[in-house]
Amino acid sequence: MGSEAIARARARQLDAASAGDANYAMTFPSALEARVVELERERKHLLAIIEILKEVSTSLHFIDILQAIARKLGEAFGLDRCSIFLAERGGRSVRLVASYEDPTIRNYVVDLERYPELKRAMQGGETVFIPDAATDPSLKHVKGELISRRVKSITVVPITWRGVAIGAIFLRTFRDGPTFSDEDVRFVQVVAAITAQALRNAHRYERLAQRQQETGETMRRMELERVALLSFLRRMLAAFGEREGAWAEGLLPRASADELDRLVGVAMAVIQEEAKGR
Repeated sequence: MGSEAIARARARQLDAASAGDANYAMTFPSALEARVVELERERKHLLAIIEILKEVSTSLHFIDILQAIARKLGEAFGLDRCSIFLAERGGRSVRLVASYEDPTIRNYVVDLERYPELKRAMQGGETVFIPDAATDPSLKHVKGELISRRVKSITVVPITWRGVAIGAIFLRTFRDGPTFSDEDVRFVQVVAAITAQALRNAHRYERLAQRQQETGETMRRMELERVALLSFLRRMLAAFGEREGAWAEGLLPRASADELDRLVGVAMAVIQEEAKGR
């Protein structure tokens, strides 16, 4: 091989090496940027979880808890809609109890036949993800509304307790908004699990408060009954004494009077001990 051929071969090797370096230089920044985006998404998820846990820990009223969760999810993802539903008896309808876009909506009954994606999540107990809502066959009856609202994706995550769907988190994104990724879906599933536990704790608290209120009312009623009984006996004895005249206790033997005093003392002691037992 002549010197000219060797030079040409060497030049080709350098060109190939340069092209490889260029490709690496182009690939590395893109991979780094993707990783930065992923880390930023994870950071937002963790911050949202912390905020949700703060909200849950400061309230035991389930409506306030659910409204706070809907607001945090809506703010975290910039959603078109974020609603939380709770199951109704019979399974044919659900109740809208919290809404990101309109916090004033509370306790609104929704027919599941109008929302097939919500029905699938509630009855199947599995997450429903529709990446392009406007082209989904199951939503053709509301296609015009979805297009006019520029809706992109719909995600419905069931809120389950002991394997049963007791509610659902409904999320809807804008067509020109950020893409709802698999990581985002898993994040909402974590939030749904926190929501289920928070609802359970709130239910226990409200049931305990109700029992305490019922116990307090029962004790008050019993106290009023005791007062009424004593008042009746006092009035009856006073009326009997006025009708019969003097009580004539002096006619009783001394032993009988002492025994009556002893029995009264015993009865009062028993009543006092019973009062301490309350």
